[in-house]
Amino acid sequence: MNGKQTRLRRILHPGSRRTVIVPLDHGYTMGPITGIAEIEKAALAAAQGGASAVILHKGSAGRCAANLPPQISLIVHLSGSTHCGVDPQRKILVCSVEEAVSLGADAVSVHVNIGGAHEADMLHDFAYISAEARRWGMPLLAMLYPESSLSGAVDRAQLIAHAARLGAELGADLVKIPYTGDPESFRQVTGGCGVPVVVAGGPKMGSSGAVLSMVAEAMDAGAAGTALGRNVFQHAQPERMVAAIAMLVHQNRSVEEALRRLETPLELTPKRGRVP
Repeated sequence: MNGKQTRLRRILHPGSRRTVIVPLDHGYTMGPITGIAEIEKAALAAAQGGASAVILHKGSAGRCAANLPPQISLIVHLSGSTHCGVDPQRKILVCSVEEAVSLGADAVSVHVNIGGAHEADMLHDFAYISAEARRWGMPLLAMLYPESSLSGAVDRAQLIAHAARLGAELGADLVKIPYTGDPESFRQVTGGCGVPVVVAGGPKMGSSGAVLSMVAEAMDAGAAGTALGRNVFQHAQPERMVAAIAMLVHQNRSVEEALRRLETPLELTPKRGRVP
């Protein structure tokens, strides 16, 4: 077993090949928004709920390492932009694979917006990081989002399927992609990708039931898991939300059972620092 396979086994459950990832990288883009103002607390809540991994930028990753238990994986995000910029859709590289290795990462991630004016630049960066990740034996998660402006010209489900396949073609080991809206079309995404697909959450939804129903549909359509950020860390009980999602992902439980899990306090284990 090589280094990449060893790291992937920390993120994808060896038996089911499924995962519950909690992105906490939003501070770079949006600032200290609700739920991640205290980033160490947010990361610990994800870990206590049973998340497989958290996604952090390099500064937060360094600060949170002492609070993360050994069983949770660290994914260091390598690209970003801010909502304050002239072109928020243009992502640039802000960290290297080598830096992520020094932080004890189990994987790295990059964000690419498909169909915009700077698609070529972002794909170039994606290809570069893919090569570096392979050289370091580091798994790569690709976050791929078709530009919303394209939806009028092409079926959005087809766009999402194309974006997912693009990620696999450029060497991603995992692909994070938006939900298409129904299991039938999302099954085309997962079936045509070639590598495990995790469903993104996007903006905070109106209810916990809506979030869990989306997760259940995505899993039924062949998803390998979830990568939900705001719908987890902005929940009133984020650790319980992670636990409810984990029931759907790892145990194939019903949405009704997952909703009941939200009403039950967790038995929290004492924190033990994760050694980079």
